[in-house]
Amino acid sequence: MQEDFFKYQAQITPHPLAMRISHAEGSYIYDTNNKAHLDFVAGVSACSLGHKHPKVVKAIKGQLDKYLHVMVYGEYIQEPAVDLAKFIAKHLPKPLETTYLTNSGTEAIEGALKLARRVTGRSEIISAHLAYHGNTMGSLSVMGFEERKTTFRPLIPDVRFITFNNEDELSHITTKTAAVILETIQGGAGFIEPTNNYLQKVRKQCDKVGALLILDEIQPGFGRTGKLFGFEHYDCIPDILVTGKGLGGGMPIGAFTASKAMMDLLQDNPKLGHITTFGGHPVIAAAALATVKEITESDLMSQTLEKEQLIRKHLVHPLISEIRGKGLMLAAITTSADITNQIILKAKDKGLILFWLLFEPKAIRITPPLTISNDEIIKGCLIITQVLDKIHSEINIY
Repeated sequence: MQEDFFKYQAQITPHPLAMRISHAEGSYIYDTNNKAHLDFVAGVSACSLGHKHPKVVKAIKGQLDKYLHVMVYGEYIQEPAVDLAKFIAKHLPKPLETTYLTNSGTEAIEGALKLARRVTGRSEIISAHLAYHGNTMGSLSVMGFEERKTTFRPLIPDVRFITFNNEDELSHITTKTAAVILETIQGGAGFIEPTNNYLQKVRKQCDKVGALLILDEIQPGFGRTGKLFGFEHYDCIPDILVTGKGLGGGMPIGAFTASKAMMDLLQDNPKLGHITTFGGHPVIAAAALATVKEITESDLMSQTLEKEQLIRKHLVHPLISEIRGKGLMLAAITTSADITNQIILKAKDKGLILFWLLFEPKAIRITPPLTISNDEIIKGCLIITQVLDKIHSEINIY
């Protein structure tokens, strides 16, 4: 199987972890030797309710018995997709009321960028340095990390960059700007939170010049930060909200939400302003609806903030310089990239799954399922500190 994996399935790094998966349940992933691995990554923030959550599985099986794909997006009335979009609207402030369901977060970003240009009639998009919004061509164009972009140029034109949290650069947002796109909390950059009311100030400048504000909540959305949406922490409502990852409960999904008046513009001039075959797939929509209902109807979000404090309490070590982020969207920053690499690989051998961030080489991703127990958190933190102790002692020897 490993030989076939490397031969027939395209790879994206020279050295993938290549763990052969048998099954997964709750907070654990099991390899084919039946070794349990405590999951501190949750499929990169996607498995909000852990693995094989019974309510998600029940929703999937229930829809399987009814119908699968029947028609391209938006032509037929399909109850799972309608119910999901309505549920999202009920939990968002006005004017965010109409949702377009896609297959992934990056596809939702593409739709949001197109919508912004359609609404404003302008072309300029402003993004942030070290931003990550996906890897399709539009999303790649607003990525703020040139090393990942150069090979694929030319990308879409009229994209400019500002520095996240730098208020002096807000003057770059002008009457030429169609939209500013920001992650509510910068992910790939190292889980950087907005400071000093930064998002409110961006919102104010957008309003001043008639630009739209797109907030990318693909990672912080749906309870991961202790609120249903990350922007609720910062008192800033976007014109277009982009979500994905944790919305699907382990199934592939993305979405962008705006006012009905804005979304109606995708219907005409031109018709089919955005189109997808499988977006809003009934099985995936059913899984997503079960996921968001569980998140909103349980105490998982309040637990998330308590679990953040538990991690911060038990993850103290001389080789950890700080812990960034909010809720269960955390990054432990070590004193060097080499130490981070060692921790992630050695923890895997001890049955703990950790992972890297895209642009911050010293960061250890800690984004477990929202359903992880306190005992599991303490267990995982203990493995990390034990590995760190060993690394620390080896450093001191030399």
